[in-house]
Amino acid sequence: MDRSAVTQRVWDLAEPVALARGLELVDVQFRPEGGRTVLRLLVDRPEGGVTLDALSGLSRELGDLLDVHDAVPGRYHLECSSPGLNRPLLREAHFRRAVGSRVRVRTRDPIGGRRQFHGTLVQADTESVIVDDPDAGRTVIPLAGIDKANVEHDFGRPAGPPHAHA
Repeated sequence: MDRSAVTQRVWDLAEPVALARGLELVDVQFRPEGGRTVLRLLVDRPEGGVTLDALSGLSRELGDLLDVHDAVPGRYHLECSSPGLNRPLLREAHFRRAVGSRVRVRTRDPIGGRRQFHGTLVQADTESVIVDDPDAGRTVIPLAGIDKANVEHDFGRPAGPPHAHA
């Protein structure tokens, strides 16, 4: 079974359904977990936050659609969930929205002798991102060279806009 082909097929079927519901498909994961095969779709609402009702409605609609198209071979468990605080960054739009946030990026090949970068995402465009890593300095990382990237929520800083002190 070609997991990447299944993932791409599910993405192609699920993304229009998510968009029609005002949701963004962030990631599709298809892998064995705990003795069963799990198909996990990470979904968010671009304006911020996805409800449990939205996730369960999407799950019901996608379950039927995936079965009709026989998109996933064999038995599997479908999960639709929020990407959480440490959301994955997979597409250019994800990186653009995360500019100014702390991120962790792992590259396929070393850049300046390193594959792990951890710092503030300074810039993102169609070709690359720039991460200001306290240990490596400002590093330009080609999007095509990123193996894995995610936002890192800083639990030490309050959520939302900074409060003005009088």
